Amino acid sequence: MIQRFIELGEGYSDIYELIELAKANHGRLQHMMAIHTKIKDKDMTSLVVVLKPTDPGKFQALYICREGIPNPHMLPNKRFDLFAQTAESLGKQIIELTVKPSDIYNEKELYYQYLIGILRLNHYILPLQ
Repeated sequence: MIQRFIELGEGYSDIYELIELAKANHGRLQHMMAIHTKIKDKDMTSLVVVLKPTDPGKFQALYICREGIPNPHMLPNKRFDLFAQTAESLGKQIIELTVKPSDIYNEKELYYQYLIGILRLNHYILPLQ
């Protein structure tokens, strides 16, 4: 199985695309997630839509708006509210995790490997088979 993060942006106008991806793929929607971190003393959140693996092909897409939304527990905001409303309308609970920020990694790909490891360890996505 191949699992890959697909970055849409940081969550400004691309949050609407992330929401539309969740709605359009309701049948494949596995999880909606909020991944919290702290970047230079700012509490930020990444929003993620996790789809079930394709069959055939065994490709699992994880769409992300990376670290561009204020953590809603520290600073309530409309972008997170839209994401939460979409999750509720699709019958999903938002899974929340706190992780290290991406800026401590030399490459974004290393950060995404770190996130995939966390998601596998917590059984949110399947391990490689």
